[in-house]
Amino acid sequence: MDLLISMLSLTIVFSTPIVITSLGGMFSERSGVTNIGLEGLMMFGAFTAASVLFFIEGETALAPWIAIFIGALVGGLISLIHAYLSIHANADQIISGTAINLLATGATIYLAQVIFGQQRTNSFSNSFSRFTFPVLSEIPFIGPILFHRVYLTVHLAIVLVILSWFVLYKTSFGLRLRAAGEHPSALESMGVSVYKMRYIGVVLSGILAGLGGGILVLTQDIQYTVMSIGGTGFIALAALIFGRWKPAGLLGAGVFFGFSRIFALYSNRFAILEPFPDAFFFALPYVLTIIALVLFSRQSVAPKAIGKPYDKGER
Repeated sequence: MDLLISMLSLTIVFSTPIVITSLGGMFSERSGVTNIGLEGLMMFGAFTAASVLFFIEGETALAPWIAIFIGALVGGLISLIHAYLSIHANADQIISGTAINLLATGATIYLAQVIFGQQRTNSFSNSFSRFTFPVLSEIPFIGPILFHRVYLTVHLAIVLVILSWFVLYKTSFGLRLRAAGEHPSALESMGVSVYKMRYIGVVLSGILAGLGGGILVLTQDIQYTVMSIGGTGFIALAALIFGRWKPAGLLGAGVFFGFSRIFALYSNRFAILEPFPDAFFFALPYVLTIIALVLFSRQSVAPKAIGKPYDKGER
């Protein structure tokens, strides 16, 4: 039981950036814009957060929070490139997202070289602290996982899932955003700009992906390197499809993929798995990503207008 609790405690830490980033992808794709640039947006957010934290740590106890929210802001700004190319320039959205990923690799290495004199940021020492909730941590099974020595970013992810569900399904904004990805011509006929809704969706995806990247590097590493994200953005894309573009589904899918990563770390604890090489288990999250895409892509319920540039003249 202790082993299971330990695994699940780490699972929610690893799942947090996946869930937050996939929420960002949901807003973009619900508005009708495919965004495979989540990996690159996470990289920009992670680099920014790690850099900011290095320079301001020790100045305030809120330094890690300031760092990840600046990382989120940078992610939102970078996403404007994808938004413009996809919405106004009518560029291929897959190519545009790929360009963001390639740009992030080169740009973060270059900026690290300029700022820190090496191809990574300097290490930081005072990141997020773990917090124990006095009463809730005593709840059997759930308490040790969610409320004992846990990063508050885990609870931030849960709040964002609930907030995203409310915004998407209980507000007029959410209705308009979904309409932009389902029936853009009908939305335009009601006097609502499809371009505006799609810009908002893409920028929200950048903000959340940047936030996810910042949280990842500040809770799972001591500095940013080009390998820090390590495909998490692509796993978030798989979680988006696996979760069927719904907040609750994304939460479940994110935890599933997070557990697959933790299972790789704990695989040597199980005698029955000893004959298998370690490389097999470290590849497991990515193998499961491919399997999930194969199994669920045909059954997916993606927005009808996703990936299709909107042309007012076609109404």
